Amino acid sequence: MAAYLQWRRFVFFDRETVKEPPGPDGAGGKPFALPPGIAVCDSGRGSLVFGDILHGGGRRRCRALWPIWFLPRSLQLSSFQAYKLRVTHLYQLKQHSILVSVGEDEEGINPLVKVWNLEKRDGGNPLCTRIFPAIPGNKPTVVSCLTVHENLNFMAIGFADGSVVLTKGDITRDRHSKTQILHEGSYPVTGLAFRQSGKTTHLFVVTTENIQSYMLSVKDYPHLELDTHGCGLRCSSLSDPSQDLQFIVAGNECVYLYQPDERGPCFAFEGQKLIVHWYRGYLVIVSKDRKTSPKSEFAGNEAQNSDKQVLNVYDLCNKFIAYSSIFDDIVDVLAEWGSLYVLTRDGKIHVLQEKDTQTKLEACKSMLFRKNLFEMAINLAKSHHLDSDGLSEIFRQYGDHLYNKGNHDGAIQQYIRTIGKLEPSYVIRKFLDAQRIHNLTAYLQTLHLQSLANADHTTLLLNCYTKLKDSSKLEEFIKTSESEVRFDVETAIKVLRQAGYYSHAVYLAEKHAHHEWYLKIQLEDIKNYQEALRYIGKLPFDQAESNMKRYGKILMHHVPNETTELLKILCTDYQPAGDNEGPGMLEGKKANSEEFIPVFANNSRELKAFLEHMTEVQADSPQGVYDTLLELRLQNWAHEQDEQIKEKLHSEALTLLKSGRFKTVFDKALVLCQMHNFKDGVLYLYEQGKLFQQIMHYHMQNEQYKKVIEVCELYGDQEACLWEQALGYFARKEEDCKEYIAAVLKHIENKNLMPPLLVVQTLAHNSTATLSVIKDYLVNKLQKQSRQIEQDEQRIEKYREETTRIRQEIEELKASPKIFQKTKCSICTSALELPSVHFLCGHSFHQHCFESYSESDSECPTCMPENRKVMDMIRAQEQKRDLHDQFQHQLKCSNDGFSVVADYFGRGVFNKLTLITDLPSGKAATTIEAGLQRELLVHTKRST
Repeated sequence: MAAYLQWRRFVFFDRETVKEPPGPDGAGGKPFALPPGIAVCDSGRGSLVFGDILHGGGRRRCRALWPIWFLPRSLQLSSFQAYKLRVTHLYQLKQHSILVSVGEDEEGINPLVKVWNLEKRDGGNPLCTRIFPAIPGNKPTVVSCLTVHENLNFMAIGFADGSVVLTKGDITRDRHSKTQILHEGSYPVTGLAFRQSGKTTHLFVVTTENIQSYMLSVKDYPHLELDTHGCGLRCSSLSDPSQDLQFIVAGNECVYLYQPDERGPCFAFEGQKLIVHWYRGYLVIVSKDRKTSPKSEFAGNEAQNSDKQVLNVYDLCNKFIAYSSIFDDIVDVLAEWGSLYVLTRDGKIHVLQEKDTQTKLEACKSMLFRKNLFEMAINLAKSHHLDSDGLSEIFRQYGDHLYNKGNHDGAIQQYIRTIGKLEPSYVIRKFLDAQRIHNLTAYLQTLHLQSLANADHTTLLLNCYTKLKDSSKLEEFIKTSESEVRFDVETAIKVLRQAGYYSHAVYLAEKHAHHEWYLKIQLEDIKNYQEALRYIGKLPFDQAESNMKRYGKILMHHVPNETTELLKILCTDYQPAGDNEGPGMLEGKKANSEEFIPVFANNSRELKAFLEHMTEVQADSPQGVYDTLLELRLQNWAHEQDEQIKEKLHSEALTLLKSGRFKTVFDKALVLCQMHNFKDGVLYLYEQGKLFQQIMHYHMQNEQYKKVIEVCELYGDQEACLWEQALGYFARKEEDCKEYIAAVLKHIENKNLMPPLLVVQTLAHNSTATLSVIKDYLVNKLQKQSRQIEQDEQRIEKYREETTRIRQEIEELKASPKIFQKTKCSICTSALELPSVHFLCGHSFHQHCFESYSESDSECPTCMPENRKVMDMIRAQEQKRDLHDQFQHQLKCSNDGFSVVADYFGRGVFNKLTLITDLPSGKAATTIEAGLQRELLVHTKRST
């Protein structure tokens, strides 16, 4: 009784009396009443089932009433006659429309079992599919209890003499089932229940003195005695899976729970038990109320008499009483339509409707929280499937309660249960104190395990680890597998680095491929340059390239040789170190070697080795590589003191210049050579760039007279003005340069590069150059001019004679007739025959020959080619007369401007010439004159 009184009481059910449905006139509202005399009842398949209703409570049966009644939710009773005398037991299956009844058709002890199919009809009544006598052997005895397995393959009947009859097979048919005596004993059987667990079927058998369990899925049905005390009729039941399908036996002192092989827990509920049922996780017990109950909100304020009965609804999991009430003479308690129905002897039906979960929780939470019964509140909420938000609020209040009491360890456990619902900052603020750092660490760990932490939480957790100096926990946190990472890795690396846990930070950075952080820590904090370089060598090409650009200078400063080697690989045929693919299996990538030149800012020796390697293995290296290599070689050559080494460096620099890689950057290479006073390089580049005047000026500046003459001899044909410049150079020299002047004058004379007067004027500035220097030049020049004058006078005389002769021919053509005396055709050389064609030029043709070979009717086919050449020359002269720019250019560039002017004058550029090439129509008088002019041109051409 003590345990029972300690259980909290709640009102989780609303009690009402079932009322009659409204009639046609709208009347209703009266309590619904069954006729008195209910003997048995059951429920299922949407109906309450009653058996053996007696009229008036007397012993005489009313033949007008049928023994089995069905009460649906609409409260419209229906019935059919199942037995002639009485119905003693009913069992309605919950998953099938099968009703099993035990009753009597004759006086005496002769019980019959009938199986009814409620879905099929026989003359308006349910179809009875099977009838057999319920007698163990030949001994007439009274049936005490009945149970049927929901799979319709087992049915057990208990008797008052202690026997149990088992029907195995299809219970709805005689052919497919077998009946046998399963159990025999000395004490009446008071309860039976089937338990199905997987493929294993057990049958619990309880008598007034013991409890046994039979295994029906094994041959010979082995059994086990579970206890040596029993219970009364209707005082046993089977729980649902929430209580692991345990068999419940209610004694007067305690309520016991049994598994098929052992006894489970017991509960001290005292009092004479009358009825026991299991309903939706609740244990429903009806017991006698033998003495006055204490005043309470559940029982009312009036004393209860001994004939009263108490109905208690227990929650065994959470250990509280969900409902308790007093009833008068309860017949049975049925469960249907989601409610409990209590039938009393006066024919009334009372319904107990369970309140919704929210209402129940609101009703009890205030009381439980007020009395700090948080565990019970939590269990209650869980058993009623409260949502996660509601549970989280209970956990929060429980945590606040424990926190205020100083139980920080307990409080943090409750706060942990709120993760995902309660804002983490609410908890974190409470435990920021250094003395509670262990609790905060536990909370943050769980927050990360549930993948609900942000970067700030990760920072805080790592700071907790570092303050606690808990390296083991720290390693456990960061060394989770790739798929289990529940924190922001970059944040963790930052915190660990700041706290000085470099090895842990490096581990995280390497594991999660945070290359930048790995290298930053190795180079800036640990100073492990070799390891950083090794790590870069394992990276994919793009990342290796970017990191070498970022950290190359630092690495070059500390590990120059290794860094140079890695750069060589990176710029030629890079493959990550440790790659399983063999050489040549994958085509390596190449970086732009020019982009890494700034890495060697203070390492010229390594830079030279790198650049020379690139030019050897990769001839098409960027131009910047060759430019930088040239500059390095020129610097080394300029600063070298050892003559032998300097000569070698000189050769290397010149060889590089002659490699042909500086054609596009000619000016840059020239500037480099001039800056370092690299004479041979400058001259080579001048020569390649055809800068002959610069070559000569270079020798002039160094007063290398022979070299000046050599340059003029080598390149004078390409650039004639070199001789003029050389003459002017030697003319300005005050020292004796007669030998060189003579050589220059000789070449000028041979090539006729300058007028004599200009030569004299040029040499007049030299005080050492006497007349004897140019005597030979002037004499030779005058002699040539004299000879040229004589030739010109002869040519003039010839032209005069030719002109006179042509004029005479013209006059003859104008004044005298032309006699054609040709006897042969000028084309076929055959004798002329009429018709024939004659021309003033003296050629004659057969008409058919002329027509076959002539291109024009007005021109002689024989003279036409020469005439056309003359005409083309005349047209060319006409076109060139107006070419002023061309004339000016030739005049400016020519060494003998007079000859250019004379040439243009002779071509008629300065005269206006009118040339008539076609005969104007209607002017016959001018035809002969035009022909004469054309003939004159032809003769002139021939004479020349």
